[in-house]
Amino acid sequence: MLELTDTRREILGGLCDTVVPAIAGDPDYDGFFARKASNLWVPQVVEYLLAGMPEDQRTSLLALLDTLDQKDFARRSPRSREQMVREVSLTGPNAARAIDALRALTLFLFYGLPDEHGQNPNWSTLGYPGPIAATPAVERPLGTYTPDGDTTLEADVCVVGSGAGGGVIAGMLSARGLTVVVLEAGGYFDDADFNQLEIPAYQNLYWRGGPTPTADANVSLLAGCCLGGGTVVNWTNSLRPTPRVREQWQREFGLEGPVDGDFDQHLEAVWERLQVNDRCSELNRPQQLMKAGAEKLGWSFKTVQRNTDERRYSFETAGYLGFGDHTGAKQSTVKTYLQDAYDRGAVLLTRCRAQRILVQRDHAVGVEANWADPDTGRRAQVTIHAPQVVVACGALESPALLLRSGIGGPAVGHHLHLHPTIATVGFYADDLEAWKGAPQAGLIDEFENVEQEHGFLIESPQYTTALAASALPYTDAQTHKRLMSNFRHAATFIAVLRDRGHGRVTIDRAGSAVTRYSLTDKLDVLNAQRAIEAQARLHAAAGAQHILATAADAPGWRRGENLDQFVTRAQRIPLQAGGWKLFSAHQMGTCRMGTDPRRSVADPWGELHDVAGVWIGDASAFPTATGTNPMITIMALAHRNAQAIAAATPRTARTTSP
Repeated sequence: MLELTDTRREILGGLCDTVVPAIAGDPDYDGFFARKASNLWVPQVVEYLLAGMPEDQRTSLLALLDTLDQKDFARRSPRSREQMVREVSLTGPNAARAIDALRALTLFLFYGLPDEHGQNPNWSTLGYPGPIAATPAVERPLGTYTPDGDTTLEADVCVVGSGAGGGVIAGMLSARGLTVVVLEAGGYFDDADFNQLEIPAYQNLYWRGGPTPTADANVSLLAGCCLGGGTVVNWTNSLRPTPRVREQWQREFGLEGPVDGDFDQHLEAVWERLQVNDRCSELNRPQQLMKAGAEKLGWSFKTVQRNTDERRYSFETAGYLGFGDHTGAKQSTVKTYLQDAYDRGAVLLTRCRAQRILVQRDHAVGVEANWADPDTGRRAQVTIHAPQVVVACGALESPALLLRSGIGGPAVGHHLHLHPTIATVGFYADDLEAWKGAPQAGLIDEFENVEQEHGFLIESPQYTTALAASALPYTDAQTHKRLMSNFRHAATFIAVLRDRGHGRVTIDRAGSAVTRYSLTDKLDVLNAQRAIEAQARLHAAAGAQHILATAADAPGWRRGENLDQFVTRAQRIPLQAGGWKLFSAHQMGTCRMGTDPRRSVADPWGELHDVAGVWIGDASAFPTATGTNPMITIMALAHRNAQAIAAATPRTARTTSP
């Protein structure tokens, strides 16, 4: 544990102030972090560091603070401090990683953390209103089971995970008359809980509290971790799998049915249940610019269909979808398939982390899990006896569960696909009010298949203050603060790559998931370079006055300068830690389906090759990356595979009544 002595607290406060110093026109700043070191900001920074950093990075941070203390850091001028930080970062990779992590978290908190009134003093400068509508308290439609001490439940099926895959399977199996228990590691949050605040949303709704770097720091991962999983926090972009991907899965991996009419029926069933439509896809200002740029370049632009109830939809608040939708318009699994399952008697346990799958004679017999209440500190061991277990806790946690259980075969954790995402920011003449409107109401699919059935989509992300501040290039403190001061004029475009290369998920000594991913596949690198060029030309065609790459020490372009030279310089930046800041909101593979047990974990219907009664029910089952936002594909496969699970399940068990 990192001991935060008074001296280290002072150094940490000064270091944070070096990242976000006073600028001209800001006379009252006077060392925001240092003045409030005993109050709010520095303890929050440390809390984030301790919660998210591996042990070696914690040690590096402690060493960094002590090194700066020895250099009399606290009594140096702001300019001298910045130079000192730059010099220390060059002493070795551990110091550089510690400084990068602290810098990103400082910016994240400085521009995102709200006060007790739900506001942040920087938001007015950014043209960001913060929460704009109060949510009336409503009764939650779902009830969750609270264990009273160590508990054993009996069920026909135990579903681990409640997102796009697990939620659908729970709803489908309960409709077949099977008794179902659903385990969810996160909490239950619904309309009345969604306060439109970025950092509380990350803490409550996301895996490991928000953007989490891979172990090699190459990619920041965003994944849902709450009842409903990613369907609660995604941006409602509803795209079907392409015919090329469906054909590849059948041709190379032996999946039955992806190219025939039967799978189309599963897609249609999901489409209808989610109320997918194009009547809630009004383009916001950045998307209008994207469309205008695409038309000028002759590129294909499409309006996205979204799983949204048009009776509740609000354009004014749709931009907060990644923080949970307080209107209830988003048709997540909480609103659809989990509601169906609950109405039919399914038992839902939240804050319940599956530790291992119980196996006897190569057949599943249940799940062992740990339940904890963060409010009361109460804990319990929960055992579910069930002849069928569905593993649907996401492509990061599903392989970890199999590895902790010692099952799944040699391919478990391999073939991690991330749809690595590259962002560029264009600054325009007007205030774009980018916080309005659904984040992904439009997309460019011109480059979906540029080579060997791989390419990228161009989309737009949600307007956020904390994540954007930590992602913008940082050359020096004053320049970064000026960029943020102009952020109301910014439109961010993202390129979502269909990656051919892959990473891996393993577990550490504590059994926790460890992810590694390097964007090194030659085709992926080439497509990333194509994506960088396409985004630059799109911004320029749309009228951007200034373009920035989201990369360390990134070059910028201003209108009138040579765009080709900017593209060349941007393409030379490494696609890894210390270079481009890559993101991923789509994790796939790691427990993929197929006919070959050496290359896949489950058979073409999702059942493990080596253990009967264990089924893969989420994006980890994908044989390859889809190249499209994966929610609809996950749900359609889950809808399909639920048929096989139902056929294999004897209806003999009965769930213990909560």
